[in-house]
Parts: sequence; structure tokens; C-alpha cells
Amino acid sequence: MTFDALLARATMRLQASGSPSPRLDAEVLMMHAADVTRAWLYTWGDREIVPPAWARFDALIAARSLGHPVAHLTGEREFWGLVLRVDDTTLIPRPDTECLVEALLARMPHATGRALDLGTGSGAIALALASERPAWHVVGVDKVPGAVRLATANAERLALSNATFLVSDWFSALGNETFDVIAANPPYIAEDDPHLAQGDVRFEPRSALVAEDAGLADLCHLALTARAHLAGGGWLAMEHGMTQAARVREILTSAGYRDVASVADLGARERVTLGRAPDAAGHGAR
Repeated sequence: MTFDALLARATMRLQASGSPSPRLDAEVLMMHAADVTRAWLYTWGDREIVPPAWARFDALIAARSLGHPVAHLTGEREFWGLVLRVDDTTLIPRPDTECLVEALLARMPHATGRALDLGTGSGAIALALASERPAWHVVGVDKVPGAVRLATANAERLALSNATFLVSDWFSALGNETFDVIAANPPYIAEDDPHLAQGDVRFEPRSALVAEDAGLADLCHLALTARAHLAGGGWLAMEHGMTQAARVREILTSAGYRDVASVADLGARERVTLGRAPDAAGHGAR
């Protein structure tokens, strides 16, 4: 069978299973199974596929039709132009999270500094910041040792020596260290949210998704505890659910942050809220 014919058949199968992007999924899985590029597929799709690649592709399509995330099947996902290894110990990096990176980079004008990524997972946010600010030292922490190993391996593959990763339950292993910016994509989904039974999140660690108090518990905890680890005038940026922005702004304002604001994701939904710690004189940042 030719690549084109097999892709067409797989696309129909994925469409019937409810995949939101059946053709794209089929192409990505074919590139992985046959070790070819998309340009190659478009140019040489009329060629016959060899049996071993066909078998690998069929197995991947079968798994995808059951809902398994494409990123788990290929073992990688691109974020901020960086190809990251991923697995089921962490959340899959999503394009919308890039707005958190953009928001922090706009608040990192200094030549050097220290940044912290809480709950780093695959290291996506930390490594994006490290790639854009090579003179900064970026620390990523996660309470899951497997996630820290994965993030460390991603840093080594990408040759980003200014990023280091530690096992830590939020700030527990950081002592009295302070940072100029702190990023967090914490659990923020309510336990009874119906989206937990849909799409890729069914196969992601629930501990990285769900928080108490209608999804606000960890956001509130970080707003209160991050102050002790922010340098004067430092920024805290947290990703949250699309309906939580107003509440997170209230939480940050009540915790004493200045210049509190929310920014929108690619779909024009407020998904990241930032606040600035007072400087030593109790005013806004430097």
C-alpha cells in the first residue's frame, strides 16, 4: 500500500474515533513510524510503504484511536521552537502556555538574573526562558523525580547549561533562595470538571491537573508562599483556567502584589495572571 492510501485510511479511522485533528495526527504518526519528513510525504506519498513501517504505523493509529495522546506515542512535543521529550509522568506542553513565557520575557529586561519554574514537568517553561535569556540562571522544580529526570535530559539534549532541575515540592528544597521571576503552571482544574474525562488529559497525571477549592487551592498557596522567594520587584506569573482570571487577580492583590494583570492566550482567553512584589521600600519594582 502507498503512503497516501494508508494515510487516507488512517485519517478516516481517526475521524470515526473522534480525533479533533485526524489528518494531522495521521501525518505526525506516519512521520514517526517511517522516519520521514512532512515534505517527503507530500512529495513521495505515492511510494509503497515497507512492511515494518506499516506495522508500526498501524499500532500507533490503533493507540491514537483509543485516545492516547500523539505526544505520548511519538515521545516528543515542540514548545517555543524546542523539541522536548515527553512521557506520561508530566503534562504535555501546550501552545497556549507560550503566552506565559512571552509575558515573563517582557519582564526580564536585565542582562542577568534568576528565574524559577514551579512544577516544571518536562521543563518546557524553564527551557524556553533559558533559551531566550542565556545569561540568566533558570531553576525548574518538580515533586516527581521522573519529571526532574526528564527535564534534565531535555536540557542536556538542547545544550542549555543555564537551566538546572531539582526535586522539590514547590519551594521545599529551595531554602531562602530568591528569584527575579517565578513561573508556575499549577493544577487548577476542579475535581468535578467534566473535561477530565475528555481528550489528552485522560492520560496525563491527575496530580498535575486537579486542585481543591474549585481548582484555586494551589494558585492561592503559591501566591502566598512565592513572596518569600521573590526579589524586590520580582514577578510571579501563574497559568490558570479561562474562568479564573478575576479570582486570581483578587488573590494576588490581597497577597500584596502590585501591577496585577492578566494576559490572554492564543484564543483571546485570559489564562495567565501576573503580579509584582513590592521592592525594599514597599513600592513597585525597579
